[in-house]
Amino acid sequence: MTKIAGVLFDKDGTLLDYFKSWSPVNRKLALIAAEGDQALADSLLRATGMDPETGHVVADSLLAAGNTEEIAEGLVAAGSKLTAEQLVKDLDWLFAEAASNAVPVTDLESFFLRLRARGLKLGVASSDNELSIRRTAERFRFLSCLDYIAGYDTGYGCKPEPGMVLGFAQVTGLTPREILVVGDNSHDMMMGRNASAGLTIGVLTGTGTRETLGPLCDYCVSDITEIETII
Repeated sequence: MTKIAGVLFDKDGTLLDYFKSWSPVNRKLALIAAEGDQALADSLLRATGMDPETGHVVADSLLAAGNTEEIAEGLVAAGSKLTAEQLVKDLDWLFAEAASNAVPVTDLESFFLRLRARGLKLGVASSDNELSIRRTAERFRFLSCLDYIAGYDTGYGCKPEPGMVLGFAQVTGLTPREILVVGDNSHDMMMGRNASAGLTIGVLTGTGTRETLGPLCDYCVSDITEIETII
């Protein structure tokens, strides 16, 4: 195996605890899409992957893995009276604001500093918007450790397409075989495979399970801290 020289992380469910960070946000986005109608909001949540009673989000559903445009289109298809264009604007704003209440899976500043000290190139590739990624990195003090940031709106395409990984390779001067892709859902693992990444690791701090991730990744671990022993 080629030596790993760069690590590309997903954000939600990977760097951030998905359920602690996003359950309240998902409820807010449904209410926005339902224009305050709670019954419709609950219906929209079910249609996009979340049980409004338990808060459970289905692995690889729209809320688990979709980008803002895909979620907006799904909400409209499920009954929202707003346009997809309006929802994209509203949700991108909501998601950027959500960084202020996000819950990290570990001390991200120390974690990224340890990886940086090993000489690794580091990036974040998310189905969220770029502003939300930057606000998250600023809040948890690891922005200066990043060589690369890609949101769905940055211009490298969307998961599970390979563009975000190939963009990371281009920016850092690495080959895809030197890159480790880390994520919590099938979109992340397939993005890595489609780009011929050297290694893919699934984490269990998001919506993915050993059953959904296992067949698609090289390793499945409890959280991102375990990758330090693998590489």
